[in-house]
Amino acid sequence: QVQLVESGGGLVQAGGSLRLSCAASGRTFSFSSHVMGWFRQAPGKERDFVAAITLSGVTTYYADSVKGRFTISRDNAKNTVYLQMNSLKPEDTAVYYCAPKVLSSYHYTHINGYAYWGQGTQVTVSS
Repeated sequence: QVQLVESGGGLVQAGGSLRLSCAASGRTFSFSSHVMGWFRQAPGKERDFVAAITLSGVTTYYADSVKGRFTISRDNAKNTVYLQMNSLKPEDTAVYYCAPKVLSSYHYTHINGYAYWGQGTQVTVSS
């Protein structure tokens, strides 16, 4: 069993910043052995890919909509992945989720490759 706890969301004005955290735990879960991803889901929409980071943190992937504004990072000693969000826009409003990539057959950006979703953290950007 894997537990993911997202935090750091809130209400921010357009142009502002937030830093999300996601702490992972589980008796048999090896955080450093998994690619980690962030996804987001706006009301009435599907859950979409935001960013992913490889095991050592050397390689990162971003959705086009957040490139240059968001930065994903990880601390394997703390079993935590972060998402620094700058220059926020109202269209970034969503519930943000993190998850480990568990199926290697899917691309980093494909949601079907991820599992063990947490409760998410709400990000609201006002105009």
